[in-house]
Amino acid sequence: MSTHGKFDWMLSDIVRVPTVQHALLISRDGLSMGRSASVTQDDADRISAVCAGLQSLGHEAAAQLVGTGSTTRQVMVEFDGGFLFLVAAGPGAALAVSTSDQVDAGLVAREMQQLVARVGEHLTSPPRKETTTP
Repeated sequence: MSTHGKFDWMLSDIVRVPTVQHALLISRDGLSMGRSASVTQDDADRISAVCAGLQSLGHEAAAQLVGTGSTTRQVMVEFDGGFLFLVAAGPGAALAVSTSDQVDAGLVAREMQQLVARVGEHLTSPPRKETTTP
């Protein structure tokens, strides 16, 4: 079953927050599960892969610094002109939001957590099924 575009509607609230530019739902393995209207499908595919890498690095950093039982709650990247916020959105999925550099980080973080809480069960990316070749 394809999840392509299935979750786009969920992102409309978060992109209404001042300074939020883009929002994506991604699977742990870097596939785009949903995107705001401001993101093309090609860009969503590239950004999703980058975010999956950042999420993986965050998990490994937590494991190395705190221990293997540690959970990464958020990854934030600051760059010239803005920020990228990445939070877990259920098992195997994450919510990524980019903003301008004029962001109220607390407001964005709160809105992201509310979105995840409201629809977290819908954001789970099930494991891929193994296929066998004859």
